[in-house]
Order: sequence, then structure tokens, then C-alpha cells
Amino acid sequence: MRVVAGRFGGRRLQAPPGTATRPTADRVREALFSSLGPLDGDAVLDLFAGSGALGIEALSRGAASALFVERDRRALSVLRANLNALGLGPPEAAVRPGDARAALRDALARGDTYDLVLLDPPYRDAPGLGPELSETLPDLLAPGARVVCESDRRAPLELRLPVVLDRRYGDTRLRIHHA
Repeated sequence: MRVVAGRFGGRRLQAPPGTATRPTADRVREALFSSLGPLDGDAVLDLFAGSGALGIEALSRGAASALFVERDRRALSVLRANLNALGLGPPEAAVRPGDARAALRDALARGDTYDLVLLDPPYRDAPGLGPELSETLPDLLAPGARVVCESDRRAPLELRLPVVLDRRYGDTRLRIHHA
């Protein structure tokens, strides 16, 4: 796994061992970020961050900051190692260990907003997350924000936000929503 483009383009990233975390394939990340276009100055929330590949790609392509949220200890260790290897730290890159729902509640309480939200939950959890995320996310979105959902095509993460792109890459379904 590598960073596809931008200032860290070509740099290798570690992936957590085992099958609990499923990093986004390079070709899917490349297609996604080509579809998103410029990210100059964007504030990014990488929920269910895993290795951090999506948020790191966003930072590599010009995002100003990224908050990485991950609960799995092994994935957190790899995420931190990837950030350290690239010299990324606060305020540009911040890691919040723990549950995604708690992180969203904390962000709401702080009044945080994001220009880009990256959602790549465990595939088995995706269908059940849609209603809660549909309720919570709008208050965290800056004007013109986009939300990216990666899920299994057979059990997609459904959000009640306008869809501007819906693509399949093998068993992976990518959707981009606008605020």
C-alpha cells in the first residue's frame, strides 16, 4: 500500500495485520481522489481510520488538517507509525483513539466542522450506521462539504445526503455525498 499522489506520493504505508482492518486499495483511492479534485485547505475527518491511508492521501493532496478516529489497538499502532514515518503530527494530523460515535459527539460539542468526511467502517457494521450518521453528520459539515462512504456493494452504507457519485470497484462501493 502506498500514497498515490501529492507531496507523499509513492511513500509506502503499513497495514494492520489480520483481516479486521481492510485498507482501501490503491486503485480505489486513486479513483476517489481524482473524483474529489483539489483539497486545498480542507479540514478532514477520517472516521474508522484504520491505517490512515485515506486521511493521509487527503493531507498529501493539500488538505490542511485531518482528525483520524480509530478504536482498534493494532490499527491505531499502525496509523501512528504511518503518521510518524511521514513526519505528520498536530495540528496537521491528530489521532483520536476510541469509538466513532463518541468522537462525533465530542466534535459536535466543540462546534467542529469539516470540509471532507471519510467513512470506511468495517463492512459488517456499515448498514447499521446509516441512520445515526445521517442524523449526526449534517451538523459537522462545513458549507459545500463532501462525505465519502466506502462499503461493501452488497451491504452499503446508506446516508440521507444527496449522492453526487456512486461507483463500484469489484466488491467495493464508493459514494460521494454533498452537504
